[in-house]
Amino acid sequence: MLLSLCVLLSFLTKTLCVDLVYHVEEGRSPSTYIGNIATNTKLLDNVQMKDRNKVWFSIIQQSGAADKQLFNVSKNGKLYTAQVLDAESLCSYAKECFKTIKIAVRRAKTFMKILKIKIVIDDVNDHQPEFPLTQVSIQFSERDGRGTKISVPNAIDKDVGVLNSQITYQLEKSSDEPFALLYSKRIDGTSKLEIILEEKLDREAKDRYVLEVIARDGGSPVKQSVLTVYIAVADENDNSPIFSQNVYNISIRNRHQKSIPVTTLFANDLDSGKNGKIVYRFSSKTSDVAKYQFILNQITGEIFLSNEFDFNEKVTYMLFVEATDKGSPPLSSIALVLVNVINDRNNQPKIDVNFVSALDENTAVITEDTKVGSFIAYVMITDDDIGQNGIVSCNLQHDKFQLLTMNSKEFKIIVKNPVDREKEDHYQIVIVCSDKGFPPQKTERAFSIQVTDVNDVQPQFTKNTFKFLTYENEEPNFPVGFINATDEDLGLGKRLTFSLQNSNDASLPFKITDNGFISTTQSLDRERQDIYKFQVWVRDNGIPSLSNKANVIVEVMDENDNAPHFIFPSVNPFSLDVYYHPNSRNNISVLKVADRDSPRNAFFKYEIVKGNEKRLFTIDSYTGVLSFSRTVYQNDAGLYKLQCAVRDSGTPVLTATTNLSLTLIVSNKTLKMMKDKHILLDNRIHVNLVILITLASVIVSVVVVVSITACIVRCHKRNALHMTAVDTSNRSFREKRHLISQTNNSAVITGNSDEMRNRNIQLMRSRSQLFTEEELQYDWKTSTITRKLPTPTQPATCLSLTTRSSSEIQIYASHNM
Repeated sequence: MLLSLCVLLSFLTKTLCVDLVYHVEEGRSPSTYIGNIATNTKLLDNVQMKDRNKVWFSIIQQSGAADKQLFNVSKNGKLYTAQVLDAESLCSYAKECFKTIKIAVRRAKTFMKILKIKIVIDDVNDHQPEFPLTQVSIQFSERDGRGTKISVPNAIDKDVGVLNSQITYQLEKSSDEPFALLYSKRIDGTSKLEIILEEKLDREAKDRYVLEVIARDGGSPVKQSVLTVYIAVADENDNSPIFSQNVYNISIRNRHQKSIPVTTLFANDLDSGKNGKIVYRFSSKTSDVAKYQFILNQITGEIFLSNEFDFNEKVTYMLFVEATDKGSPPLSSIALVLVNVINDRNNQPKIDVNFVSALDENTAVITEDTKVGSFIAYVMITDDDIGQNGIVSCNLQHDKFQLLTMNSKEFKIIVKNPVDREKEDHYQIVIVCSDKGFPPQKTERAFSIQVTDVNDVQPQFTKNTFKFLTYENEEPNFPVGFINATDEDLGLGKRLTFSLQNSNDASLPFKITDNGFISTTQSLDRERQDIYKFQVWVRDNGIPSLSNKANVIVEVMDENDNAPHFIFPSVNPFSLDVYYHPNSRNNISVLKVADRDSPRNAFFKYEIVKGNEKRLFTIDSYTGVLSFSRTVYQNDAGLYKLQCAVRDSGTPVLTATTNLSLTLIVSNKTLKMMKDKHILLDNRIHVNLVILITLASVIVSVVVVVSITACIVRCHKRNALHMTAVDTSNRSFREKRHLISQTNNSAVITGNSDEMRNRNIQLMRSRSQLFTEEELQYDWKTSTITRKLPTPTQPATCLSLTTRSSSEIQIYASHNM
């Protein structure tokens, strides 16, 4: 009765003051779900939905805890088993097998609460009752009267559940056999089985009986075992050993000497001879831990300490000692020995610190925006000494942090004053705890608190607008330029990610890496779009993420990828009737050409390729004006098939040709064919004139070549100094273009062709001044692959720019035929 009361009080003490109770069956596989602590405790009901992801749960491990690996808890409060649970090995004597754990509930940078959870391990009926023997032989004396009892071995069920370990017995016998089964509970929970004689035996009538004792447990399904009992009729040992008391309560100190008995047990047997000799041993209910710590003298009943205690806490051992006589069958009885080990040493307190956020076991991490009063660490003190030796006080001396008492051996560390990472990012903390023993034992626990950065700085671009030049017709992934941005934050707040955004939601033929490098995703066509304007966004990877934007302008530089084409004549071949009058002008018509390339590649040079054997016609290289090159005579009338060509100024040079079919009709006033001598004289004059013109052309060509060479050298020097500004913007170029082009005006030459030629030559010579140093001062960036502008293969004075609009066909004829 006293033992039952002690065990009950122990269970009540352990189950009081718990926040939750869960049940889980033994034998379940690891990671078996037990319950949701967050839901069952309703801790999150008062927490806003947006802040619930900041609340997380963890198991508080105590130093030296033997069952610390039994359970796991997820951050969101779901409780699981960590291994297969065996109720029989975890709870040897308890009627209810349970374990108590502490759960820390953290919210952002503080502890919300420390929960105590009781987990009851429900026993599964996985063991059947087992007799120590499958058969046993007993004897009754024929002198024994009715009511004579003989003990037989009882069955043991290793299950710890109330029903699973509850054993009932049944005696299987025939109706004429004078035996019954009597069983009663003993102090260790086992049953004492006795075969009782219902009437006197007549050995001469029958001297042997066979009975079966069936043991069944109360589990589901029911498990059972059978003990076969052979009964012989004879004189028997009929007295069991009896202990002087059923329960021995012994207290010893943890420094008890091995040579001194802990206690001596004594049992008395009224039988004589071998039936009265007693042997002592630990029963099967004694745990292996207790057997390791104590030894029992089988003859004298003395209990000795076999190993020194290696712990400092108070522990109680339960030793079940069985006294058995040497009769046949042997009779036995069991006594309980409670050994209370009292610690009389003064040991140092143990300090365990659990951080809300930890870098390692000795470093806590907080952010610089942690509020004053935040619960950042949970301190737990362990000192199982008795008396004054177990009373502990702790203190922490620091201007930024404070140690507050939660109960006698639990503390919390809070932020006392604001922290500033820019001033100090690391603090050394020392907690000092001492007991009240004599002399007092002191323990120090040192750790550090690291202050981390908060993402509070927006990324910054080095400029508001980035301008780049790139080329058309390049392969995808062609480099365009580099966007530079910085962020003064640390860690993820310093790591930047770039993205591109078009204002009109149209797809861009560009991409950007996380390093800010812009390249093309497809080949560009300047004729389709010559300038791109979009935005680049940069964001850091901090929480919350901060971003910024800048403007990007990419201008596509032209390449000579479009050949010129004739606007007039619009058909090929083209037939034209030309009426000549001596008083008419020499101009016949104007050839018109268009080119989709930029003006740089669209300066044209005209020439007659075929059909001008009489040298009757000429075409102005710059303006495309077709005219007579000499005096026309009546014998010049007829059909002329001219092939005219035009070439642009790009690299490589692209050309186009057209065929003109001219029917020359002369008026009657035109001179007839000259006499031979006049013709010969005229031919001589022409020969002399050709020689003079050729000589003058050579001189002019040499001068022009020297001038162009000097210009090219100067341009190359400028290119070397200003590689990023070789091509100016199309906008500024179009501002120059009106100086040398008559856009949207008729290309018909109505005035003096020589005057027009001179004016165009002057304009074309000014082309070399388009790219001046002043214009190169724009803030441009070029792609990382440097390219040079193509150098024209012909002098600039040989080029002319024509309009792209068509005009009516103009024929110059005399007023009188």
